[in-house]
Amino acid sequence: MSVTTLEEKQYLLRFKCDKKSHLTILNHDVCATQCPDKLCTLFCPGEVYKWEGNRMQVGYEGCHECGSCRIGCPTENIKWEYPKGGHGIIFRLA
Repeated sequence: MSVTTLEEKQYLLRFKCDKKSHLTILNHDVCATQCPDKLCTLFCPGEVYKWEGNRMQVGYEGCHECGSCRIGCPTENIKWEYPKGGHGIIFRLA
């Protein structure tokens, strides 16, 4: 018998992370040299993208799968794929 906590019953969204990212920075040098504002760090609602040192870090575990990064990246330097079946974000309408 599984035990469900109150927090689990009230969830509004959950993430089931895959071991492999569904988001890929195609060329880190492009981020460093051709994107001075690092716009993906601003418009991503999941705050998936972080500029650290001289490299873009991708925390795909928090991706809301909105696709804004593939549309908004001015250099089209982000490859976005749907997570494998059974992985990714799970929404529950309240």
